[in-house]
Amino acid sequence: MAKRGKKYLQAIEQYDKHKLYPLEEAIELVKKMSYVKFDETVDAAVKLGVNPKYADQMVRGSVVLPHGTGKKVKVLVFAKGEKEKEAKEAGADYVGLDEYVEKIKNGWLDFDKVVATPDVMNVVGKLGKILGPRGLMPNPKLGTVTFDVANAIKEIKAGKVDFKVDKAGIVHAPVGKVSFETEKLAENVRTLINELLRLKPASAKGTYLKSLTLSSTMGPGVKVDLKTVV
Repeated sequence: MAKRGKKYLQAIEQYDKHKLYPLEEAIELVKKMSYVKFDETVDAAVKLGVNPKYADQMVRGSVVLPHGTGKKVKVLVFAKGEKEKEAKEAGADYVGLDEYVEKIKNGWLDFDKVVATPDVMNVVGKLGKILGPRGLMPNPKLGTVTFDVANAIKEIKAGKVDFKVDKAGIVHAPVGKVSFETEKLAENVRTLINELLRLKPASAKGTYLKSLTLSSTMGPGVKVDLKTVV
């Protein structure tokens, strides 16, 4: 087990790691235990009662957090013609097709999200081995393969978060920054949880929402009492 630093050890003395805390109190603890000099991201880890091995129990989607993530997101849009112009006017950081395909093949990855129009996916698809493992491949289910590029860019810039349940049945998602007000972080968390509930697979049996843990980038996890969230 990795040796923990002095500041981390001091942080965990401030709470009971086995206790379930009301949402707002848990957020206050996460903020209080932040001991680094940068504005950490607050992450939510939601354990779901699903078995991701089965396709009909895969939980995947996206949600626009009401108060955003606090991160400036660089958006690359693959488009041509009028849609290229639309994307530029909507605030995309990079817009084009062949030149960016070549740049990515040569190792360029200075962007956070990728949007593509359906008519260019035959070209973008060649980047699957590069973008796929990094979670950057445009996907119709996430709204990133669309002709409505202006709205896709608007949602991403506003704080759209993509999520996918992992092999252990856990969804990880950023819900804001430590510097956010507690009420705003709480509203972001509840928005994420409500979307996960909406996406509950019909084949999922037993308890669906099993646990919720909040933590800052470098801080310890605080368990949340789900009764105070939904």
